[in-house]
Amino acid sequence: KAKELAALTDDEVRERLDEAKAALFKLRFQRAVGQLENHAAITNTKRDVARAMTEIRAREITAAEALAEGSTR
Repeated sequence: KAKELAALTDDEVRERLDEAKAALFKLRFQRAVGQLENHAAITNTKRDVARAMTEIRAREITAAEALAEGSTR
């Protein structure tokens, strides 16, 4: 899944993050109401959120490093 995210554009990664956060909210609500059947889905969705956030942060760091190298030259 991390390789899939790496192949996407910045906007697509942010869209995936938003979708995963919305799905996580729905799952938590289902758990609170007692309608959740697959409790592992919460863990998997949390991991999807973390993967997307990690990819976004890695891209931010890469961009900052590139900017820093450009300003030192």
